Amino acid sequence: MVDGSIKHRLTTLVKEAANACIAEGLLKLENLPPVEMEMTKDAAHGDYATNLAMILASSARMSPRKIAEIITGHLRDEGRFLEKCEIAGPGFINFFVREEVWAEELKDIERLGKLYGSAETGQGRKVQVEFVSANPTGPLHIGHARGAVVGDVIANILAMSGYDIFREYYINDAGNQMNNLGKSVWYRYLELLGKSVEFPDTCYQGDYIRDIAGEILKKDGDLYLEKDEKETIRSFTDYAAGIILEDIKKDLKDFGIVFDQYFSERVLYVNDGVARLLGDLEGKGFIYREDETLWFKTTDFGDDKDRVVVRKNGEPTYFAADIAYHKNKYERGFDSVIDIWGADHHGYIPRMHAGIQALGHSKDALRVVLVQLVNLLRDGKPVAMSTRSGEFVTMKEVVDEVGRDAARYNFLMRRSDSHLDFDLELAKKQSNENPVYYVQYAHARICSILRMAQERGIEVPAPDEVDPQLLTIPEEIALIKALIRFPEIVEGSARTLEPHRITFYLNDLAGLFHSYYNKYKVISEDEAITQARLFLMKCIRIVLNDALTVLGVSSPEKM
Repeated sequence: MVDGSIKHRLTTLVKEAANACIAEGLLKLENLPPVEMEMTKDAAHGDYATNLAMILASSARMSPRKIAEIITGHLRDEGRFLEKCEIAGPGFINFFVREEVWAEELKDIERLGKLYGSAETGQGRKVQVEFVSANPTGPLHIGHARGAVVGDVIANILAMSGYDIFREYYINDAGNQMNNLGKSVWYRYLELLGKSVEFPDTCYQGDYIRDIAGEILKKDGDLYLEKDEKETIRSFTDYAAGIILEDIKKDLKDFGIVFDQYFSERVLYVNDGVARLLGDLEGKGFIYREDETLWFKTTDFGDDKDRVVVRKNGEPTYFAADIAYHKNKYERGFDSVIDIWGADHHGYIPRMHAGIQALGHSKDALRVVLVQLVNLLRDGKPVAMSTRSGEFVTMKEVVDEVGRDAARYNFLMRRSDSHLDFDLELAKKQSNENPVYYVQYAHARICSILRMAQERGIEVPAPDEVDPQLLTIPEEIALIKALIRFPEIVEGSARTLEPHRITFYLNDLAGLFHSYYNKYKVISEDEAITQARLFLMKCIRIVLNDALTVLGVSSPEKM
């Protein structure tokens, strides 16, 4: 966040006042905790508020309201910045910023342009974001699509906040599901050659399996009928997985998502890597044997029960591979890692935290974001999620129908851990009912206003030429306040890993703009006010573009 931002300046003001109180012995504290400053939801309670007095009450052994009185009595603003401050409720301190201060902040937006909202919070720390990571056994479905957008936008937000981001897709290309893929292609291959085959329920049913089998038949004919079945299935597994993975990569790229690396699970098993790691953990007392089964003592780290890492038949579990994979992540120098998982993996979080702590890392070095299911609708009615019924279920088909922008925006319209209703017809509407259209139309409208000004020979003034104090009507002040808060929205999204905050913000900002546009003329006979309003329009356009860009959504200049 911009160091000179209103929030930063308020935080500094309170910190200095509290430290002065400590120095004078009015607050008996050894040190001051971080000052939390939040924007208020109700303008009647000011622009910002802090709960510092309530946080200090216990250690200072004083009532929150008394602490609030002491701190506010030591604020050294002298009317330059604050209109007033009030103590409310149990001890909140509410701050009312002078209106002319807001208007001056506009100049920062124009000066920073595409960098507005960026920060150095991350200080270049390396963060790996792993997301999608679907098995290469079939095309990505709509649930994968939501996780893909959530992961991609979280990565964008963190990069904007000064972190060194690495996007990774973990390919689950080892284990029984891959063997089933090879078998599925083998059985369809036999069917295409006229053989009678009973197709098992455990195999993959999609038409894409038949297509892959057809490619093999076209390329090699009946060559594989004479070969060893186990070898053939292994060969078909690799061939099918390669084709499916390339299709996944293309679909993701078409969706605006490019990974820095696709990491193969098979790498973990090279030179008995997983077995050696489990041996090391057993030697350290984290793993024990019972009836030929290996158990990880996850209860030592707060899990509700211990977890199997090697089954009786000697096969390692997914958990064993995941411990090895996360060990690999940290060995590559990442300061922290973020995993984007389906909500059905909620119970898996404690064991993974146990795993990384056994490896010697802090629990906080792994953060998990859960993504809930998507309910696909058409005009409010559920769409049957079955390829057999002729309805689509794949990510590609959804994106092809509604477009990349609408798909990405709609997937971010709710918290990632909340169920999402995705209405295909609504996502395609060219009207204000469609949130992405509503926001993009605001950007296009502003571009139209700026073009009209240019055609009339009216230049948008530079920051040192404009008088933002002419922007005095309540709707203008509301717009300015919304713009100034964009860096705080980004900061909050980065801290909480909640990308939906950006879409919520954009919906509100677009609403404020459309309401203003419908009520007031930007270009008028008053030259000074026209210039001030054009400057405001330019700042709104910058912020709309910056926010849409972090979502991976375009900012059209004409619609």
